[in-house]
Amino acid sequence: VWFEDEARIGQQGTLTTVWAQRGSRPVAVKQTDYDWAYLAAVVCPATGEALGVIEREMNTGVMDDLLANLSRRLGRDRHAVLVWDNAGFHTSARLEVPSNITILRLPPYSPELNCVERVWAWMRSHSLSNRAYADHDAIVAAIGHACDLLPPERLRSICRTAWLERGN
Repeated sequence: VWFEDEARIGQQGTLTTVWAQRGSRPVAVKQTDYDWAYLAAVVCPATGEALGVIEREMNTGVMDDLLANLSRRLGRDRHAVLVWDNAGFHTSARLEVPSNITILRLPPYSPELNCVERVWAWMRSHSLSNRAYADHDAIVAAIGHACDLLPPERLRSICRTAWLERGN
């Protein structure tokens, strides 16, 4: 079982809490520029395996590429159930789903059922918040660095899904 989701990361970033001396007012950067990149990722909570792509925009073509890459990683002898939401590019009639992947759509408005949402929260709180990015290349580099901080053990911990474990 694999899970998929997308996140937009950019110059209009996330502000988070920081440690500071009592009574002080820490200052954080808040950009007003409008450049960003999208990160789409598939994660297997049981093994911590992950695969992702960073793009300027998110569309059906990007999803086709992600599914094709997942299919190649699985090989001909493995089959995956891929859990994802009902974004427009997930429900497109033009979407090409490989034969070794079965899509399971989440109910509407239920992000708490997708463990990749917790990966985005971890990335933002540990390495993508309170930052200023000079340009698109800096955003992509920051995303790459944040992904480097997610080895399989950490992904297994972040994406642990009790209801999935009970099913096994």
